[in-house]
Amino acid sequence: MSTKKPATDKSQLAGTDTPDRANTNAKLDSLEKFRSDATGQALRTNQGVKIADNQNTLKAGPRGPSLLEDFIMREKITHFDHERIPERIVHARGTGAHGFFQSYENHSALTKAGFLRDPGKKTPVFVRFSTVQGPRGSGDTVRDVRGFAVKFFTDEGNFDLVGNNMPVFFIQDAIKFPDFVHAVKPEPHNEIPTGGSAHDTFWDFVSLVPESAHMVIWAMSDRAIPKSLRSMQGFGVHTFRLINAEGKSRFVKFHWRPTAGTCSLVWDEAQKLAGKDTDYHRRDLWEAIETGDYPEWELGVQVIEEENEHDFDFDILDPTKLIPEEIVPITPLGKMTLNRNPDNFFAETEQVAFCPGHIVPGIDFSNDPLLQGRLFSYTDTQISRLGGPNFHELPINRPVVPFPNGQRDAQHRTVIDKGRASYEPNSIDGGWPKETPPAAQDGGFESYAERIDANKIRQRSESFSDHFSQARLFFKSMSKHEQEHIISAYSFELGKVEREHIRAREVNEILTNIDLELARRVATNLGLPAPTQGTVEVRKTSLDHSPALSQANLLPENIKTRKVAILAANGVDGAAIEAMKKALAAEGAHAKLLGPTSAPVKTADGKSLAVDASMEGMPSVVFDAAFVPGGAASVKALSGDGVALHYLLEAYKHLKAIALHGEAKQLLDVLKLEADAGLIEGADVKALTKPFFAAIGQHRVWDREAKAKAIPA
Repeated sequence: MSTKKPATDKSQLAGTDTPDRANTNAKLDSLEKFRSDATGQALRTNQGVKIADNQNTLKAGPRGPSLLEDFIMREKITHFDHERIPERIVHARGTGAHGFFQSYENHSALTKAGFLRDPGKKTPVFVRFSTVQGPRGSGDTVRDVRGFAVKFFTDEGNFDLVGNNMPVFFIQDAIKFPDFVHAVKPEPHNEIPTGGSAHDTFWDFVSLVPESAHMVIWAMSDRAIPKSLRSMQGFGVHTFRLINAEGKSRFVKFHWRPTAGTCSLVWDEAQKLAGKDTDYHRRDLWEAIETGDYPEWELGVQVIEEENEHDFDFDILDPTKLIPEEIVPITPLGKMTLNRNPDNFFAETEQVAFCPGHIVPGIDFSNDPLLQGRLFSYTDTQISRLGGPNFHELPINRPVVPFPNGQRDAQHRTVIDKGRASYEPNSIDGGWPKETPPAAQDGGFESYAERIDANKIRQRSESFSDHFSQARLFFKSMSKHEQEHIISAYSFELGKVEREHIRAREVNEILTNIDLELARRVATNLGLPAPTQGTVEVRKTSLDHSPALSQANLLPENIKTRKVAILAANGVDGAAIEAMKKALAAEGAHAKLLGPTSAPVKTADGKSLAVDASMEGMPSVVFDAAFVPGGAASVKALSGDGVALHYLLEAYKHLKAIALHGEAKQLLDVLKLEADAGLIEGADVKALTKPFFAAIGQHRVWDREAKAKAIPA
């Protein structure tokens, strides 16, 4: 058999001496006109019009609202919205849950939104959490931003708060969103990598777009690998308005704070979980709700009076900026509880349709140019994904109030309209449905009457021009171990970039302007010359450190819902197991008994104990801590069991609390480990619990990290 490769391109085929050569070449010629090479070409619209500004949406003044007449932005985003059928272009990998929101008190001084004025009212909600980059089949624990979208089914209509687990975003203007997503998605020639940003096109884009610097450093932090969905903060990202019954408007930023605290995985653990339990986050959320550990978040707002809009050293309309809590504290509004899992993933989680434009009286928009574009884009996307404009009639999206409006027909219509008039005004159906004046009781929606006096212009406001101060604030606000993780993340990600000039540009033109030591450390890890100075002048700001940004300051004061693995073999001390389970249950934590196999283990006094799984079936990466009870025979068996020893070494490497009871102390010598604040041994279970639980409550034993790096993966 010949091993000669067949001809695959036009030049090869042209030289083949076959009767069909002319036809073949003609076919290839006809295809050539469809091939596009942008080298040397001007940027144009799909209609061939040259584009003068691809960076800014057409607005009414540099800080004004975006204009619907911007055909360039609309064409670009419309095309982007329809790129995938039927999977979401971004946020495809998601999971969801039902619950309710309850206001703490009557917040009528802030807003006339009914669900925030009645503390006795429980407003139904549906929440969808998601990753951004990967497709539906990608892993839960990849390094990525997490979507945090909440649909409130209020008595005044649906309100969708569509945000992320990070308070800022990569770009300032919605016209750049297709560019950013194209860059972060798998590369077009080989569809690699799945669910990750460690590749050339992403870093090429962000190294050329300094406005992304703040969000990128968040993505390189531990925030991008959350411990669970239950331990994520959520943010509305944009500046919105709250308006009260008197028409008084205030700017606000929305915040979600988990009662479980905010914490993350370590990188090695996140990578292993992506292989060992691809569904780790969705499984954790599902199981927590099923066991009654209902996840809770407090909703709060940062409130900025209109007259104080320009009092900051950044622009509150800039979506790449946050408002430090030390400058504007968070005002708590109420609490959200998730207490019911979906009955059908497709019908609910997959078909739920969120749109930032879904608001109710008492809530309104700001002129944030990223938000302004999202108001158009999300509805357009849902029409594409869900087969037409009637996606609001799907049960998961359907408001709890009627929605008669004369909009009829189209695909997937389920409402059967009575009456003959599908227009307004009409006299045939008695004039119904009719408008509701905004001043009436439970009045109709009225947009805030913001005065606009400006030229139509494509221009970025000068107040959006500082791209590094808040990235610097974030890095300097991190604890030592968080800073080390950021350095490691940049080094890992940029180490995957094939083109050296992209790596060098990110270090020399972005990182040097955030923090010179950060840039030097990353450069050294990449084998690049260490930079000596930044390329832009450091701006003086009112704040250089924000403790609220560090997850080290966001831990809960308990170990509720934490999961502890108990490792045992035949001959184990059954009383020690029982005592530890009882102590953990009293704290609201959970224990799982793991054996060498799935078969029951026998205690030292001959009793049979059913195990929850084998050590291979439930690896250490799915637990928060490990406990090894005494029992000479059990400890001897574990000492000779490679799986058990790897289990403990892996937990140690991932900085988790480990308690060794009685004879289990011998494992320190077997594993060649030294006791520390989170590796505790003792003969009395009761005495062990206090330091053990304290170590679990700190989430990780950070002082161990340097030693743990010497442990093989």
